[in-house]
Amino acid sequence: MKIVGLTGGIGSGKTTVANFFSEFKNVAIYIADKEAKKLMNSSIVIRKKLLQEFGENAYLDNQLNKKFISEIVFNNQKKLSVLNAIVHPEVRKHFNNFVKQNSDKAYIIYENAILFESKSNQFCDIIITVQSSLNTRIERAILRDNVSRKEILDRIKNQWLEDKKTLQSNYVILNEELMNTRIQVKKIHNILTKKE
Repeated sequence: MKIVGLTGGIGSGKTTVANFFSEFKNVAIYIADKEAKKLMNSSIVIRKKLLQEFGENAYLDNQLNKKFISEIVFNNQKKLSVLNAIVHPEVRKHFNNFVKQNSDKAYIIYENAILFESKSNQFCDIIITVQSSLNTRIERAILRDNVSRKEILDRIKNQWLEDKKTLQSNYVILNEELMNTRIQVKKIHNILTKKE
């Protein structure tokens, strides 16, 4: 069972690429960010640690107070590391169960914006990085998250530089034009399933 790490900076279009991969019946997709958000609301272990670390404002009406946590961690590298240290081990356990449940698939796509930063690349057999121009990324992220340009640039500062990711990747998908992106995805899928 191959684990294929899929990463890229904010607004690069990782989810779009993951959706293209999900069109192949023999591939399972795990979106780490989405699962982490679910776990932050459902895991007693995570909840207890977050309340200890960030105080009672970490949860609002029994749900994670994302705005409160984001404002703290995106401007404080130390707090961001603490948050990641609380959440990532639980996501990893959850992912391991997902792998067992999908052992019949050709490979599993593990989509994670901070694949390298969280050292999750260490359990991936292959790594794909999605890239787009900085302006495209900023525009997409502003539209998607309804936040300011400055907030997006702050988040980008907390991620590895594109070149650093590219150098450690097996494949790079340039995601500017969707038709072309889909072609690149199909090509990689064919290589991974030896259908060249």
